[in-house]
Amino acid sequence: MNIVHLTASTFYGGPERQMLGLARSVEEDARTVFISFKENGRCRAFLNVCRDEGFETVAMENDTPRFRRTMHEIATHLERVEADVLLCHGYKANILGRPAARKRGIPAVAVSRGWTGESLRVRLYEWLDRRHLRLMDHVVAVSSAQAVKVRKAGVPAQRLTTIPNAIDPDRFADSDSRYRTKLQRYFHSPRKRIVGAAGRLSPEKGFDVFLEATARVLDVDPTVGFVLFGDGPCRDTLQQRLADLGLIGSVVLAGFRSDLDRFIAQLDLFVLPSFTEGLPNVVLEACAAGVPVVATAVGGTPEVIEDGVSGFLVPPGDIEQLAARIDEALENEERLREIAFQGRQRVLEGFSFCAQREGYLALFDSLLPGWRKRRPVHAPGKVLAVEPTCER
Repeated sequence: MNIVHLTASTFYGGPERQMLGLARSVEEDARTVFISFKENGRCRAFLNVCRDEGFETVAMENDTPRFRRTMHEIATHLERVEADVLLCHGYKANILGRPAARKRGIPAVAVSRGWTGESLRVRLYEWLDRRHLRLMDHVVAVSSAQAVKVRKAGVPAQRLTTIPNAIDPDRFADSDSRYRTKLQRYFHSPRKRIVGAAGRLSPEKGFDVFLEATARVLDVDPTVGFVLFGDGPCRDTLQQRLADLGLIGSVVLAGFRSDLDRFIAQLDLFVLPSFTEGLPNVVLEACAAGVPVVATAVGGTPEVIEDGVSGFLVPPGDIEQLAARIDEALENEERLREIAFQGRQRVLEGFSFCAQREGYLALFDSLLPGWRKRRPVHAPGKVLAVEPTCER
């Protein structure tokens, strides 16, 4: 089987890790090709990783608003690699990939990770995406909560499957203590506990609420340090709020880090204050790293975190409760270790790439009956063919 992923990738983040993890897990059964819209060259962050692992990658030459040319280019690549199924990630891939797949005569599957509604422009695109999902051959939701939203968008149950995001725990097998030292260096004086958060600095992530909560925690215990990893449109606003609250020196905006895994593993507590989520990869990562989590009870997060057992849950937007749960988590070290253990076990047992692989292969069985018995056009495995536009 030849699987093609179509995306508009701008950096190597959570969705990209999911695509690549799936590709690795199905290597014995399928060949995988990654196609990305060029996104002003930002596609190279993801495609270069795929290339380095030996997968075939394509950087698109065409893009919106040249709809016909773009769909034709996608269809040409699908024909060239003899694709059997197209997995579309995001509204642009859904809208332009479906007609290209139709031309090739293969099923187009949308992977629905959630909607942010972060701006009027994004809300318009997401409105179009919800309407367009009804036309896809099938939709995969990354959590049960996201599946409910997809059903409300008009996708019939028989064309909807829930396949959760997954995590590779081996990424956190070797903890590097040097990153604890790096965390401490963010502060002018040593911190007894370090609490972290990470994500795109955009409104739906709730980092303004996080900052307000940190001020309350620091009033109780000034020995705690807070680090927020990530970048985005709200960075300047958040930096100004830090200054207004007098938090400079105790709360650090650390920017985007490609080695975030190493930092997460050295935190004492991880916080996710989002207003909306599909199934947050960063929560899976923190749990896999053995770091306890305080998170808002949105999207698929409660499918990972059981309040008081494998983590702590709070309502979105509630500054006082978020601060209180951070205080509660940090005040009992023995309980915190047990919470961390239970969180890791929950992720290991329920969110493996092995389980994700079986979910997708079962879906392919339903969409392409008998594909396992057919001799593949290309031998399964990795094939290298990188577009010059995405060379380093």
